[in-house]
Amino acid sequence: MIGNSHVDAPWLWPLSEATAVVHSTFRSALERMKEDPELTMTTSSSQFYEWVETTDPAMLAEIKAHVKSGRWDVVGGWWVEPDVNVPNGESLIRQGLYGQRTLERIFGRHANVGYNPDSFGHNGNMPQILKLEEMPYYAFMRPNALEKPGITQNLFQWQGIDGTRALTYRIPLWYHDNADVHDHMVPTVKALAGQPQNTFMEFFGIGDHGGGPTKANLQSIRQIQKEPGAPHIFYSTPDKYFAEVRSKLPAGIQVYSGDLQHHSVGTYTAGSQIKKLNRSTEAALQTAEKFAALGAVSWGAPYPKNDFATAWKRVLLLQFHDSMAATTIPEHEDTARDGYGRARDIATDALYASVQRLAWQVPTVDPDSQYIVVFNPHAWNAKLNVEYDLAWKDQTPTRVEDETGKAVPFQWIPATSVINGRQRLVATVDMPPMGYRQLRVRKPAAEDIPLAVNAPKVTENTLENEHLRLSVAPSGTISLFDKDANREVFADANNGLRAVVLDDNNDTWAHQVHVYDKEVGSFQRKDLRILESGPLRSRLRQTLTYNNSTLRLDFILYAGSRNVEVRATLDWHEHLKLLRFSFPVNVSNPDATYETAYGAIHRDNRGEEDPGQRWIDVSGQGDGKLYGFSVINDAKYGYSVRGNDLNVSIARSAVYANHEPRQLIPGTDYTWMDQGEQSFRMLLVPHSGSWQQAGVVRSAEELVAEAPIMYQGIHPGTRPGAASFLSVDASDIVVEAVKQSEDGDDLIVRSYETDGHASRATLQFPALKKSWTGEYHPYEIKTLRLNPHTGAMKEVDALER
Repeated sequence: MIGNSHVDAPWLWPLSEATAVVHSTFRSALERMKEDPELTMTTSSSQFYEWVETTDPAMLAEIKAHVKSGRWDVVGGWWVEPDVNVPNGESLIRQGLYGQRTLERIFGRHANVGYNPDSFGHNGNMPQILKLEEMPYYAFMRPNALEKPGITQNLFQWQGIDGTRALTYRIPLWYHDNADVHDHMVPTVKALAGQPQNTFMEFFGIGDHGGGPTKANLQSIRQIQKEPGAPHIFYSTPDKYFAEVRSKLPAGIQVYSGDLQHHSVGTYTAGSQIKKLNRSTEAALQTAEKFAALGAVSWGAPYPKNDFATAWKRVLLLQFHDSMAATTIPEHEDTARDGYGRARDIATDALYASVQRLAWQVPTVDPDSQYIVVFNPHAWNAKLNVEYDLAWKDQTPTRVEDETGKAVPFQWIPATSVINGRQRLVATVDMPPMGYRQLRVRKPAAEDIPLAVNAPKVTENTLENEHLRLSVAPSGTISLFDKDANREVFADANNGLRAVVLDDNNDTWAHQVHVYDKEVGSFQRKDLRILESGPLRSRLRQTLTYNNSTLRLDFILYAGSRNVEVRATLDWHEHLKLLRFSFPVNVSNPDATYETAYGAIHRDNRGEEDPGQRWIDVSGQGDGKLYGFSVINDAKYGYSVRGNDLNVSIARSAVYANHEPRQLIPGTDYTWMDQGEQSFRMLLVPHSGSWQQAGVVRSAEELVAEAPIMYQGIHPGTRPGAASFLSVDASDIVVEAVKQSEDGDDLIVRSYETDGHASRATLQFPALKKSWTGEYHPYEIKTLRLNPHTGAMKEVDALER
């Protein structure tokens, strides 16, 4: 019997209420433990313990004593109980890094049991992430036996996408009892009958708004213990349970491979603003840490470790499952926006404190020129498209060049301000790995050789370069012709990117829903016009409408590019409807792949709504060869594939915090989600061969983690005009995190294998004159620890040891 209390930090109450809920719940549990010397208590979430540490040190001392005696079990090892579908891989690593270190600081021990009973699904890379955080066990509840009948045993081995296994327990039925445990015990025993394991955990105690074990709970447990023929029940903890069962696992224990879905599929898409803020803030923090950490060892930049910890902890708190899923009351959206803003502000300050220091060391010589320094946050040579407003008069002859004097392809577009004398520079820059390059904007000289660029063509309804031709149909859908493969990308040609509106007469979670298939309409074109026509890129703007909603799509095609960029602005005013973009891919035998946290996963193409990270791909046979199409985006997480039809879910319009069986009353004023304007970007990536060969993961990194740009005045300097500070030579290895260690100034470098293949890679650190070469198994996450003073380097786990 596991005494516990689930505490939803924000849900039907504001986040500010959570500290009081935690305090009263812990106090109640301590009182019950005084009354019953056998009672145990299990709680998670390092954030909660830190709150108690701040507000009631005496209570924390009581808890510490029970932790030491084994009656109070510290589980979870994370900052909170997060959503584990939407946060990226690095966020899930940081949940463990800050969570476990806090538990060790407060209690002198870390958690062994990953604990996430209430989250709405679990990504397929969790076993590896848990192992790296020193948690070999996992307890969850959702999806339940009806939602995931393929899991036939409550205790099973969960095998992740990289092959790592975690001994996992699915909590039967529910995680709390409000009064008589007997009412829960009877159906639980029935549900567990016939399984090879004969020892199980039964959870009790009031939850959601806290509470914990009650006097009625304890009385009913004592009654069951006296009943003839009743199961043998006794107080215990998850730590004791797993320690016992692991030593005598039944021969027939189930091994389940893949992710644990589905529950509440509407949570993948609800709350567009929160979800976009989450992705952009994750990227901002990771980019800032990279340049602050590299700057600390390479050009004397500060590394604000405590500030980064503050920012990450706020993001991790906002990744609590109800917050991240947007199933909270409306006012929490303001709290989340403020919290992400706070974290982004810290990231921005840290980033520019570092890159400004470096830019100041790169000399500028000509007061009649304009100089900027572009920074590449990626550990590979990247061709990056950048934009920056400069004081440069319209119609002024211009040359843009790098530090060697080599011409850089560019064009001018209107500035973001509406004032004379300023323009916006658009340029495509060849960038060194995780480094910088200075660009100079000047008037051309007579001896300059003009740069030859095969400019993209644009007409009133087409964009075209040497690789692709995009056409916009009168209905507003598009066709995309791949010249290299000599084939239409979309089935039925003019049927790509159809903005489909579907019925979504569901609660906020979309309980009991798996497939959205009731189409009620689609957006139709209102206007189409040329926005840009230049030597580097061309741009069409299409405006579409549906009822009172408006969708603006800017299609952008760069010279030489095999991708089409789409910049979307949606002004959404629908109720109980879902908007998705449909891309019927022109292949047979389609196979769907979704990005997940630090990896990718294949899923069925039966139309079920599924969570994903930044990209989704459908590949199959086209004219006897492998061909495919990927969509990358910077804000969305809900996807589906039915046959060859790839869909990206854009917006829902449920009522805030509306939970079944409560029915909406016609004529009542409700607060509706996702109303008004939102914007996001996508890349449309057709490809011959596989998504791995197309470099989809790197393209996603480049879209979401944008290149910082620093303006320069005129000053001397001793650094060259370009340099690299970290590089990787394997195309399937991505360096996701570079930071200082939590317990010193060592350099922590985290990378992972992206393509699902065994790999070998060399990481180079030119400023430190060090390199490392290692083997990766498919989707393996590796963390290196480098001492910048001695050059010593070793592999460590996610806790940096």
